[in-house]
Amino acid sequence: MTDLELKRQAVKIRQDIIEGVHAAASGHPGGSLSAADAITVLYFDEMNIDPQNPKKPDRDRFVLSKGHAAPAMYAALARKGYFPLEDIKSLRHIGCHLQGHPSVKDTPGVDASSGSLGQGVSVAVGMAIAAKLKKENWRVYAMLGDGELQEGQVWEAAMLAGFRKLDNLCLLIDNNGLQIDGDIAKVNSPYPINEKFEAFGFFTLDVKDGNDIAAIRHALAEAKELSGKPVAIVLHTVKGKGVSFMENDASWHGRGPNDEEYEKAMAELKEAEEAL
Repeated sequence: MTDLELKRQAVKIRQDIIEGVHAAASGHPGGSLSAADAITVLYFDEMNIDPQNPKKPDRDRFVLSKGHAAPAMYAALARKGYFPLEDIKSLRHIGCHLQGHPSVKDTPGVDASSGSLGQGVSVAVGMAIAAKLKKENWRVYAMLGDGELQEGQVWEAAMLAGFRKLDNLCLLIDNNGLQIDGDIAKVNSPYPINEKFEAFGFFTLDVKDGNDIAAIRHALAEAKELSGKPVAIVLHTVKGKGVSFMENDASWHGRGPNDEEYEKAMAELKEAEEAL
């Protein structure tokens, strides 16, 4: 896909996010919207995956360690063809396969269950080690939230990844600066993020605009060229990106829009789509 096509896809994914959390009357729109561009690039440009064969052995793996951003991943999976798009409206409903956090047992295309913050990166490290042991060439991608970096297990996993020189592992840090309790720098600062990962044996790449499709593609291409160490890409994003009244507002971390807010958000996103 071209950058323009990916931008259009990202806008559609943002519409799906709003559709899902509105239908559920709950969920996590803020961090899903900030992650939408990176997830779009991963699913529609970067990863070797096949919706007709979700478990193909040589596929790249993706672990959404910040599992509460499931609406963004579900939207990408649906638009990629893993399941019908109309399933988005069943988000978080009892008995549906799109629960509030990803489940490998329920949803086609999900490689790992997640939700308890900090644990997904350990799963991704295990996958990367497995690929090395099997002498396979598939890559492992994992997305973490910046508030999630406050979890100690992240750094235990990072230590092992660096020690094992897992250059088939790429972490994407969604650094939108906000968590449920507010500014991450005031809650329990994870900064400096780059230097911390470097100390654990990672290459780090810094994307100043983590919602810029071209910049994300460039960083992922560069990550593939680096060898001998795992890579952490720090994406400086905007919480609630794409919906004006949700942007940089921590109150949208974990609640769904009401009918009026839904209409306003969808109108903005449809306008953005038409502008492309």
